[in-house]
Amino acid sequence: MRVASRDERGLTESVQLAILWPLLLLATLGIIQSGIWLHGRNVAFRAATVAADVARGSYGDATGAETAAREIAESGGLRQVDVAVSRGPAVVMVTVRARAVLILDLGLGALTATASAPAERVTQP
Repeated sequence: MRVASRDERGLTESVQLAILWPLLLLATLGIIQSGIWLHGRNVAFRAATVAADVARGSYGDATGAETAAREIAESGGLRQVDVAVSRGPAVVMVTVRARAVLILDLGLGALTATASAPAERVTQP
């Protein structure tokens, strides 16, 4: 029976660290990436909701709604923001498309958020 010397024990620990450190770094990077993506998604949904609220008012218009959505999305860190507002007689539809700035963008940075709201109308009592 052979007794392990200190040198062999140190080698085993080195191999364990060589395997564990990249896994820990990868897990940390994944957590950071998902946090950034979730923040970007929330900002896109908030921008779409605000645009729908602006456009649905009696004096609301598509231009003001687009400006409000673009300002919120860009201040939230989104890039390549595209806002489409459709104001019909009864419903307002807003679609916000943007890209979240990720550390490693593997095609997951594209975000799309849609919001709809009833348009305010003046009716006779």
